[in-house]
Amino acid sequence: MYTQYGIIIRCVRKDQTAANLTLHYLTDGSCMLQFSRNREMYYVPVVFVLKALLNTTDVHIYNELMKGNKDNTFLKGCVAAMLRSALDDGLTTQQSVLKFIGERFRVKMADTPAWVSDEDITRNVLKELVLVHLDKDVDKFNMLVLMTHKLFALASGKCCPESSDSPANQEVLLGGHLYLMAIKEKLGGYLNYAKSELEKQVKMHPEKFDNLTIAIKRVLDHAPDVGQFMEYVMATGNLKSRSGLGLQQQTGFTVVADKLNFYRYLSHFRAVHRGAFFSQMRTTTVRKLLPEAWGFLCPVHTPDGAPCGLLNHLAAACQVTTCVPNTSHLPRLLVSLGMTPTGSPLPSGHTHTDHTLPVVLDGRIIGEVDRNKAQELTDKLRTLKCLGKEKVPSSVEIGLVPHLTGGQFPGLFLFATPSRMMRPVLNLATHTHELIGSFEQVYMDIAVVPEEAHEGHTSHLELDEGSMFSALATLTPFSDFNQSPRNMYQCQMAKQTMGTPLQSFPYRMDGKLYRLQSPQAPLVRTSTYNQYGLDDYPLGTNAVVAVISYTGYDMEDAMILNKGSVERGFKHATVYKSEMIDISNPGVRDKPSRLFGVLPGSKEEGKLEQDGFPQIGTLLKEGDPYYSYFDLDTKSSRLSRYKSMEPAFVDQVKLLGTETGDSPLQKAFIKLRICRNPIIGDKFASRAGQKGICSQRWPSESMPFTESGMVPDIIFNPHGFPSRMTIGMMIEMMAGKSSSLHGLCHDCTPFKFSEKDPAVDHFGKLLVKAGYNYFGNERLYSGINGREFEADIFMGVVYYQRLRHMVSDKFQVRTTGPIDILTHQPVQGRRRAGGIRFGEMERDSLLAHGASFLLQDRLLNCSDKSFCRICKECGSIVSPMLDKAPPTISALSDVQPEWRCRMCQDKGQIDIISVPYVFRYLVAELAAMNIKVQLEIS
Repeated sequence: MYTQYGIIIRCVRKDQTAANLTLHYLTDGSCMLQFSRNREMYYVPVVFVLKALLNTTDVHIYNELMKGNKDNTFLKGCVAAMLRSALDDGLTTQQSVLKFIGERFRVKMADTPAWVSDEDITRNVLKELVLVHLDKDVDKFNMLVLMTHKLFALASGKCCPESSDSPANQEVLLGGHLYLMAIKEKLGGYLNYAKSELEKQVKMHPEKFDNLTIAIKRVLDHAPDVGQFMEYVMATGNLKSRSGLGLQQQTGFTVVADKLNFYRYLSHFRAVHRGAFFSQMRTTTVRKLLPEAWGFLCPVHTPDGAPCGLLNHLAAACQVTTCVPNTSHLPRLLVSLGMTPTGSPLPSGHTHTDHTLPVVLDGRIIGEVDRNKAQELTDKLRTLKCLGKEKVPSSVEIGLVPHLTGGQFPGLFLFATPSRMMRPVLNLATHTHELIGSFEQVYMDIAVVPEEAHEGHTSHLELDEGSMFSALATLTPFSDFNQSPRNMYQCQMAKQTMGTPLQSFPYRMDGKLYRLQSPQAPLVRTSTYNQYGLDDYPLGTNAVVAVISYTGYDMEDAMILNKGSVERGFKHATVYKSEMIDISNPGVRDKPSRLFGVLPGSKEEGKLEQDGFPQIGTLLKEGDPYYSYFDLDTKSSRLSRYKSMEPAFVDQVKLLGTETGDSPLQKAFIKLRICRNPIIGDKFASRAGQKGICSQRWPSESMPFTESGMVPDIIFNPHGFPSRMTIGMMIEMMAGKSSSLHGLCHDCTPFKFSEKDPAVDHFGKLLVKAGYNYFGNERLYSGINGREFEADIFMGVVYYQRLRHMVSDKFQVRTTGPIDILTHQPVQGRRRAGGIRFGEMERDSLLAHGASFLLQDRLLNCSDKSFCRICKECGSIVSPMLDKAPPTISALSDVQPEWRCRMCQDKGQIDIISVPYVFRYLVAELAAMNIKVQLEIS
């Protein structure tokens, strides 16, 4: 027998700890319940669990499992066989089932005292592991029956399988809930340790327990530190859990919220990761964008590469519920609206067959409702929710799944638990804003624009056409005119832009901060730009851009900058780096013996201040004095020099002391300011995902100019438009140009223009009103010879961003330097003064160019060339050895030692060859594995 179908339910306790249950349908028609404890899985027949939960008869269990399927002969046989299996084991009463299960679980619970009965062990298992979100056994019984109904419906094809990848079946794991789960488990381990230690100490040293309080304190002082554990979780994102906490991963729970710029910082708190577990999966199903994600997860804001589709971002209007509203009165309210409570007889003329749907509130069955009246009840409850009457919480999710053959399992499902994704829409019946969830949205008729609404069918209306976008995706200008991948690129590049990450530069000591010296507010902005107050954190510059193929330096993704604009401050930027200096001696705790300062009369006295640090504003170059301190024990001073090859200005120095402030200052922060003005190789990008590299800073007098004498800041190649299809950037150029001429800001929110009101016509008329060409073209003259260009040039204003990817951080130059100890090859990496890897593609390029000898130069001469001896007879490079005479003889003799082969004992066949050292290492490794390598030499 093996599993054919399965139903998974995730049960969450009030403290947000969770336990997963799986109900399996086996090939013989029986059902098996699976649950886990301390990462060990257990399987119990579902009938055993049902009999253990309630003191009832087999007839009652049979009727409950057959409810609504009394004419299904196959199901009758399956239920009867499951009940018969319990009878075969002699399990006729609840007491016998409890004892039967408890006997088998006792061996897995070693810490259970002997006086605890088997029945109590089973009750504890049912309480702690089975449907833990429910407190009453009758509720657990009813829920297991409903799960069995759904499993049999799935097996018979009456309902469709549900995808675990759908956002309709998911919730968000919040940081607070994760910390709560981790702390609870750690506190449990803390108390168990204290219990076991106390018991051990009482048995070994009973005389020490005269004062119980002191004894308990002595034991707890040696217990594991819970605070240190939480610090480790937050610092590394690794969760060391014995039980697993019902999670699929144990790493990757935290991300450093770095302030590269404000957009990146904002996105960190709206990011939702599917899980590191799925990153290693080869299937792409989990990464696909599903229709159920509309309005909850942004379809644009996800990175390309390995985390694509796994690292998502919440839509701008989406919110995650965090409160737990009071729902105790909802069952009574639903009864007044037409629901029949659980255990009550149905109205006359109705049976439990196909006329009712179950009503489930937060995983607990509270009643049934007639199928024909379910929609009416749902509409009434939704109206009360929107109007705020009868204390119906606004965060309640009302999902009515209709009865459809082959559709989802029918029922009325209500959710009020935290961690669910919800978003606002306009309820057309009440004309109020309503929060809807991802589960109920699938069964609602929501129109995007009023023109799409149909009377009698459409119940809700979107608040905004761009409600599906994230906060960052809404800032892309005219994103509906661009190719979709370009909008995705912009979401990533906006988080890599040098801008204004914060306003408190003098008070921050971050490891690295980027700052654009001359930021500007965009002339073309979306409606959300002002809503988020992003003028306080600008990250770009309005640049005059000419679309022309000029000089050949702007081919492919390259662009030309106006040298005059750069000299006037265009895209100037600064990098702040902070370094903490600690001169404390770890071996000395009582009295610090090291102090910052410069000894009088030393050589550094003029270069450093008396406190041992350089003066604020000093330009440091490689080898300059950095800081100085002296040791009171040795009466000597020690100087540290600036080691970086890049010059930097000393921006700030901060001395740090202890928390009590009663000891000399042993730590200091030195903040350096590095100027990073645009140079060849630096990366720039427009907000349409058009990234490019500065290939040349062209002199201003050689740049093309207009009739009015205006010179563009950037020259962009026209070949960048056809393949990228970033029409939004063209419209932004026209809009930015008209904004500059008319002195106003234009709205570039997507979906504002249509075929009847095109954006080109709108901004073209504004350009004509200002005296310019309708299409934004201008007559330009060559800056080299002054001649007029034959074609008009498209020219406008674009908000350009400077990215953090700069040549100064990435260039690698090496002649000689450190090598690897094992292979003798040059080390890799810029920080280690290493080289760039010469790989297979580089090899193919040299072969294609006919420069094959360069392969020997790169891979041998400049890498790990070495000389070794080889035996020409046997072809071995490990067998030649130096034949030395005994020390007493060699000291008196003039005979020189000779090389001979250990294998063939021949002295005349030894020769010297040049081979890569890594090859010698490989031959030695193979020889250790009894693999002989024989070379043929001529």
